[in-house]
Amino acid sequence: MKTDVFWTDTFQPKDPIQVAENLPLSVDVAIVGSGYTGLNCARVLTKAGKRVVVLEKNTIGWGASSRNGGMATPGLKQDISKIKKTYGMDLAREFWKSSVDAIDLLESIIHEENIDCDWKRNGHCSLAYKQSHFDQFPEYADWLKKEMGHEKTIIPKEKLKSEIGTTAYFGGLADETSGGLNPAKYVHGLAKAVAAHGAILCENSQVNSIKNEPNGFEVMTSQGSIKAKEVVIATNGYTDMLIPKLKPKVFPVGSYIIVSEPLPKDLQNKLSPKGRMFYDSKNFLNYFRLTPDGRMLWGGRNDLSTDLDLNESASILTKQVCSIFPELNDVKFPHSWTGKLGITFDLMPHIGQINGIHYALGYGGHGLSIATYLGTELGLLLTGQKDRSPYEEISHQTMFFYKKEPWFLPFAAKYFRFLDWIS
Repeated sequence: MKTDVFWTDTFQPKDPIQVAENLPLSVDVAIVGSGYTGLNCARVLTKAGKRVVVLEKNTIGWGASSRNGGMATPGLKQDISKIKKTYGMDLAREFWKSSVDAIDLLESIIHEENIDCDWKRNGHCSLAYKQSHFDQFPEYADWLKKEMGHEKTIIPKEKLKSEIGTTAYFGGLADETSGGLNPAKYVHGLAKAVAAHGAILCENSQVNSIKNEPNGFEVMTSQGSIKAKEVVIATNGYTDMLIPKLKPKVFPVGSYIIVSEPLPKDLQNKLSPKGRMFYDSKNFLNYFRLTPDGRMLWGGRNDLSTDLDLNESASILTKQVCSIFPELNDVKFPHSWTGKLGITFDLMPHIGQINGIHYALGYGGHGLSIATYLGTELGLLLTGQKDRSPYEEISHQTMFFYKKEPWFLPFAAKYFRFLDWIS
């Protein structure tokens, strides 16, 4: 079994990303982090004529942007009905619309930049893990159609075979809006496009400190220092203590994935007749799909930690997937890896500033589309092409007990497992 990321392990790009050999002395904007947020922000800024450097302590796209399941689905981590209760209907509609627009934006960028990343918009189906979960689907679908103008199709258990080749679930809720891709190919193609637009991409350039200057900032890296008029932090689940006041606003949660060997075509058609993406209704949810080359990808949270042994993780996830699809009992799962989600205490993404330094983060597992959207949004705000975003207008919740280390995650894991048991 390999503990390398399947997407990057099996992707051999014909054209390498154009990375700089040396740091620039000065730029308009320095962006820390080369995932979807940073690259999409850089894309907007460079197209507007700004001189931009993207600083990455590893290789371009090394973090969650090349490690995720490649699924773009509408909605945010926080439930839309709770968003409505907290912020009111007007903002709730704006947040929901932005989550749908984010998928359209993702698609438009892929087409505009001619990114070959196996993008397909086959929709998704959320699956009821218990009968009590399915019983809530009709009311939710009706509310979503009435208040958000968004259509979902209820799939009763007896018709679920048209969506998925298992009898393990109690029904589903299908949504045609969603799309899937190869995340390593997307981030690679995006980086190539951003470099072609004029952004300077710097690998192995860890940012060690940022100092306020009269006309901007001095950014000190492992490769030298850079003068920048503006700085953007785009590190999401990999946010460290670079900006001490930012760390308490987001905490990392581990998400783990295994991928099978290629499956026979008839088995692919049986397991996923429509090529959907799937996730179930548990708090400790599983998400899964067939990869573009016909493998079963199965992901989950396990225990929320970011350092679970990958062999142990593979064992847990393999038992899960085989309990849903017994046909996979004799199938090998040669890849097991992990990545860090960025979670906020209010489960909302945020755009903000700390000491004049901009940030966007907190995607909670929706980063493929939402990080693309917020990175773009931040770029539009910085260039004056937009004058507001709902993501910068909501307060960013913190908790007194979290400053640096998310010591509370084991307790949160037990709580959510209890909720799944009693639901």
